[in-house]
Amino acid sequence: MSQRLLQSVALITGASRGIGREIAQAYAKEGATLCLVARNPAALHEVVAELALPAERVMTVALDVTDRAACFAAVQATQARFGHIDILVNNAGIYQAKPFLDYTAQDFQTLLDVNVMGVIHFTQACLPGMQARKQGRVINMASTAGKWGSRNQSAYNISKHAVVGLTRCVALEASPYGVTVNAICPGFVQTDMLEELKAQVALSSGASADEFVKAALARVPLGRMLTTQEIAGMAVYLGSAESSGMTGQSIHIDGGMVF
Repeated sequence: MSQRLLQSVALITGASRGIGREIAQAYAKEGATLCLVARNPAALHEVVAELALPAERVMTVALDVTDRAACFAAVQATQARFGHIDILVNNAGIYQAKPFLDYTAQDFQTLLDVNVMGVIHFTQACLPGMQARKQGRVINMASTAGKWGSRNQSAYNISKHAVVGLTRCVALEASPYGVTVNAICPGFVQTDMLEELKAQVALSSGASADEFVKAALARVPLGRMLTTQEIAGMAVYLGSAESSGMTGQSIHIDGGMVF
């Protein structure tokens, strides 16, 4: 590894599984000091054990990103421990598939609270320190679902469209301070969330999980699911000095599915 994130402090939400866990591993290898955030403290401890970092380079905070006060307290604790935060990775998110008429108002609210308000809470908590230091990177995990329409996931799509729009707006306001704000828009990535998606789509559409996968891959020119490592590689790039000229972008990593 080239140690592209050496001396950088990164806070990663949703770090206990899937893409977030992979980003934590990639950031550790690139030299970053980490604050790992997720709801499950036991799962966070497993990640820390895997990383095998010295104690002075890692901390964990168990919280729900819908708890605004807890998000701000986590940022304050990270700054108190490490001095500052250079990179914020807003990765925490949830998924729910249903036909539009089957969603309840609470279903919509729950996805918005986690997928959008969680991003807002942590970004508002981190941005003042980044702007004061005239440097920082905010990386939001959106989705190809934030760039197009699809059946049986309107609540999820709405939340990810909001993340894409938020990324553009905050990038404009933060750019005079040298802070970049970008989003990653993955397509189908082989994670436990994808397994949940298969089950939910099968239930809502009547298709089997195998039929869902076949139909999904038919829309992907590369013809395969993506790996978490491919998404983490983009997160490393966006967190590093190499991406210093890029802001306000929502980058597809989807095997060519969306143009």
